[in-house]
Amino acid sequence: MAVVMFGQACRRRLTGIVAGVRDALRAGLWARPVLGTHAAGTASDLLRGRAQLLAENALLRQQLLVLRRSITRPAVTPADRALLVLLTVRVRAWRRALLIVQPETLLRWHRAGFRALWRAKSRPGPGRPPLAPETIALIRQLATENPLWGAERIRGELVKLGIRVAKRTIQTYLPSPRTPRPRGQAWATFLRNHAGEIWACDFLPVTDLLFRPLYAFFVLALGSRRVVHVGVTRHPTDAWVAQQLREATPFGLQPRYLIRDNDGKFGATFARVAAASGIAILRTPVRAPRANAVCERFLGSVRRECLDHVLILGERQLSRVLREYVAFFNRARPHQGLEQATPGPPAQETRSREGPICAVPVLGGLHHTYHRAA
Repeated sequence: MAVVMFGQACRRRLTGIVAGVRDALRAGLWARPVLGTHAAGTASDLLRGRAQLLAENALLRQQLLVLRRSITRPAVTPADRALLVLLTVRVRAWRRALLIVQPETLLRWHRAGFRALWRAKSRPGPGRPPLAPETIALIRQLATENPLWGAERIRGELVKLGIRVAKRTIQTYLPSPRTPRPRGQAWATFLRNHAGEIWACDFLPVTDLLFRPLYAFFVLALGSRRVVHVGVTRHPTDAWVAQQLREATPFGLQPRYLIRDNDGKFGATFARVAAASGIAILRTPVRAPRANAVCERFLGSVRRECLDHVLILGERQLSRVLREYVAFFNRARPHQGLEQATPGPPAQETRSREGPICAVPVLGGLHHTYHRAA
C-alpha cells in the first residue's frame, strides 16, 4: 500500500514539473526576465507557483549541462568568482549546484579572496613624500663626481644648496658599488669651551716623485676650523718655522694659545716670536696625538682628500696644490663639527632654490663645489 502511494506521489510531482516546463516554454520566462531586470525577475518569482519554479530550475540546469558539454572552459571574471563565493553561503547543497567549476576551485577562490582582504587591511599607510627626481639625480651626480665623499659629506653639500635630505635617504640612492673610502680615526674636539682662543700647528711630511722629503706646515683655528696659514719647505729650520708664525699673525691677529707637539723643529726662535706676540705655547704630552686632535684630523683630511691622489713633483707644485685645497677647505667644504657650515664665508652665497646647479671642479676635478646659476 505504501509503495503504491509513493508511486502516485512521484507521478503527480513529475506531472506538475512537466506542466511547469510546458508553461515556461510557452511564456518564454526561461529566456528573459519578466521585467527586464534581476530585481523585477526576483519579485515576479514570488508570485509564481512552486511547481513552475521547480520546472524552470530543471530547465535551466539542463541547459547548463548542454552548455557544459559544448564549451571547453568557461570564462569566469573576478566579479563572477566573488558572486559565486557569496552565493554558496546561502545555498546548503552548493556542491551539487555547481556545474561550471569544481568545488575545490570555489574553495580556492574563497582562500584567495581571504588573503586579498587581509593584504588590503595590512597594507601600510602613506609615508613620507617621495624625493624629487631632480634631487635624486643630484645625489648620484655628487657621488659619481666625488668618489671620496660619503653620505654625510653629500648631505652637507646639499645643505649649502638649500636642499635638506636625511643621511639615510642619501644612502638609499647612492650608486653601488662605490669606491671604498679610506677609514680614518675619529678625533675628539680639543678644549671645546675655549676653541675660539686657541690655534694649533703641526707639520705634515710629504715625499715627492723622487722620494725626497718635503714638509708642509699648517696653522689651524680650532673654533672655526679655518686654516690660517700654510707653508712648504724642504728644510724646516727653527728660523723658517718662526717666520711662518709671523706670517700667520699679521697686524696683531694672534690667538691666546697655540698648541704644538714636541717636534724639535720648534726651537728657541719660534718660542721668542710667540712670546713677543703674546701667544702662550701649549705643548702636548709625548706620544699623545689626541691632545692636538683637530689639527691631526685636518692633516688626515689633507692626505685622504688631496695628497693621496696627486703625484708631487717638487716644492712649488706642493705649495700650489695645498693652497688650492686650503681655499676649497675654508670656503666650500662643509664640516660636520660646524653643523655642515664652512669655516669661512662661502665662495658664493645660495640665495635661491631655483635655477640650474653649476659644478666648479677643484684640483682638476678631484673635488667639486656647487652653486646655483644666477
